[in-house]
Amino acid sequence: MHKKTLSIIGAGKVGQVLGHQFVQHQVFSLLDVCNRSFDSAERAVAMIGAGRAVSVGNDLGNGIANGIAGAQLRIPDVLMLTVPDDQIATTCQALVDAGMIHAASVVFHCSGAKASTELRAAIAAGAKVASVHPVCSFANVAHLVEHFSGTICSLEGDDAALAVLLSAMQSIGARTVGISAGNKLLYHAGSVFASNYLVSLMELALQTYQAAGIPAEMAMAMAQPLAQQSLSNVFQMGPAQALTGPIARGDMATVVKQQLQVAQWNEQAGAVYQAFIAPTVDLAAKKQ
Repeated sequence: MHKKTLSIIGAGKVGQVLGHQFVQHQVFSLLDVCNRSFDSAERAVAMIGAGRAVSVGNDLGNGIANGIAGAQLRIPDVLMLTVPDDQIATTCQALVDAGMIHAASVVFHCSGAKASTELRAAIAAGAKVASVHPVCSFANVAHLVEHFSGTICSLEGDDAALAVLLSAMQSIGARTVGISAGNKLLYHAGSVFASNYLVSLMELALQTYQAAGIPAEMAMAMAQPLAQQSLSNVFQMGPAQALTGPIARGDMATVVKQQLQVAQWNEQAGAVYQAFIAPTVDLAAKKQ
């Protein structure tokens, strides 16, 4: 059977991880890896393990789309766009204008917040489109490259595109879940709460310890087991049963005094503390 060809446009962390998986598991034949600079494209090719490095130039103001026309890209069966969210539509349009996308093409992007409808230029050209979003942190690319199997990936788009991509994702060991285009923003917000804002919350916890006179190294040592055990309890027992502390005990007098003192120290931190009171009260009610 003919192995479909793939090119990657904007191979940053996500593009490198998925590209490596596709090559390692012989899912696609990789043609071009196109980045703004030739150096970054070469580094991406080295990480992926295949492909030809292609540069579109370092015009940061216009993003990667500005140099597509002169990039001398080969036309693949499948195009993966891993450019920043606000460049997906313009990059797709540039690829259509350059003749890179046609009625038989499968085009997908990897944004968590944007739907496949962002690829409107490809849709107008008759191509089949989709979005694929790995639900994981890309902070440590080297680790993720070696431990991608089992990662949950959400997919939505045309049936024809999904037929290709579901098989591809399953071939690299991903667990897949379907999602509607209209729910992408809300779905992605869940990932933001579970990952990005969790990191911000831990930074705020460390700052609060230090404001109370705890040295930074000791603050980290105090927060780590508390946070890790709390997360472990959430996934073992469920959020309601994992909840402890003054609100879980019904000690609202302490909560009020604590919020006031946090706000006196740091107004922004006090606002965050206040914002968590109502949902935590609701969660405590479920526990009872």
